[in-house]
Amino acid sequence: MVYEDYVPGEIVEHRPGRTITMTDNVWSSLLCLNQHPLHIDAVWAEQSGFGKIVVSSLVTFGIVNGLTVSTISSKCVANLGWDSVRLTAPVFVGDTLYASTRIVSCRKSATRPDQGIVTVHTTGRNQDDVTVIEFDRTILVPTKEAAA
Repeated sequence: MVYEDYVPGEIVEHRPGRTITMTDNVWSSLLCLNQHPLHIDAVWAEQSGFGKIVVSSLVTFGIVNGLTVSTISSKCVANLGWDSVRLTAPVFVGDTLYASTRIVSCRKSATRPDQGIVTVHTTGRNQDDVTVIEFDRTILVPTKEAAA
């Protein structure tokens, strides 16, 4: 998408979803040096209040954000940041995550006339339509003229 394609208020559904495996969770947890036993030790996790392994929040965040790339930011110049990240329900191995994104705002860049700044709000839900994560993301995108 180029700057002119983003319409504030528009909602984009990102499909297909992504089912989380134990491999996703363990590898990503250890890659990020998250060694909390709730994410990598089944025996420990069974004794927790959750009763089983909980997927690391960084895995949840990475997958839900990744679901948005092909439809929201595949042509962006840069990610400018993520704000207001909220983890609202646990995610477990075997859950399938889906995402939807609402375009919040668009404005031309003050310092880069051939680019615009777009802010979006993404919601990740599981297979039961329970919201598990929400966040705002700001990206820098080219204008139609610059992309031509």
